Amino acid sequence: MFPTHRPRRLRRTPALRRLVAETSLEPRHLVLPMFVADGIDEPREISSMPGVFQHTLASLRSAAIEAVEAGVGGLMLFGVPRPDDKDAEGSGASDPDGILNRGLRSLAEELGDATVIMADTCLDEFTEHGHCGVLDDSGAVDNDRTLLRYVDMAVSQADAGAHLLGPSGMMDGQVAAIRKALDAAGHTEVGQLAYSAKYASAFYGPFREAVGSSLQGDRRTYQQDSANRRESLREVDLDIEEGADLVMVKPAMSYLDILRDVADRSPVPVAAYQISGEYSMITAAAQNGWIDRDAAILESLTSIRRAGADIVLTYWATEAAGWLG
Repeated sequence: MFPTHRPRRLRRTPALRRLVAETSLEPRHLVLPMFVADGIDEPREISSMPGVFQHTLASLRSAAIEAVEAGVGGLMLFGVPRPDDKDAEGSGASDPDGILNRGLRSLAEELGDATVIMADTCLDEFTEHGHCGVLDDSGAVDNDRTLLRYVDMAVSQADAGAHLLGPSGMMDGQVAAIRKALDAAGHTEVGQLAYSAKYASAFYGPFREAVGSSLQGDRRTYQQDSANRRESLREVDLDIEEGADLVMVKPAMSYLDILRDVADRSPVPVAAYQISGEYSMITAAAQNGWIDRDAAILESLTSIRRAGADIVLTYWATEAAGWLG
């Protein structure tokens, strides 16, 4: 009798669907981005990212322990300096006593090798102009002078205990410059999760609040144009050639085609970052009763995995890991 083929047979029960699922989502696949802020006495919720906080050193440790106990694969740390500590060169980024390096040391002391401690290796939080590099006399980001600052920042983060560094500034040659500096400083085992395909995106908006950004203008002269696809593969190839241990696509949800391209090509693990705007859209829609929050979170994370991500950075990492565990 018609129809002969009935694919619905394998969807009939939860057990059948679980048996034939093509994509898995496990706590180990998830990385929690975290913010540690200087000059605050208690955790401060980020208004555009409900449920996400700027942490004190004490609350950072507590939240990190909770995440690790839930089974997350790693932690990505961002520093939020006091406004008065910012300058044109972003000197606080490489200061051993700067907030990011203090946060890294705190996590390393608390957790050791129980998780993967990652550091955002970029200047934007630390510069008074909010750009990811040093500016020249015309106000443009000077690529090669910026590399010198990344080198200093990278070595200080490795000294502080980071297992992986995350060069995210999209400067040409950044992975090679950092690799050479790490090796010269004796940090041959510290790896790089390179932000290889990072697009200029409107969805970064809430993140600017999260890190207290001082950005003037935009970052379109160094982050990728959302209209471009082939360009990402070139960036990935270059980063791998320069020594990247992992590569990343950012943002995730609006760039799943790029993620699939990169995953099909890359010989190293591929990460994707579910960014602040993606988090905030789902959160806001759920708060308005327009979508099922928990189901949307899991569907979005599974979709990123299905598109090819071995690792997903998400602000829901701890919560989702709890469900999955």
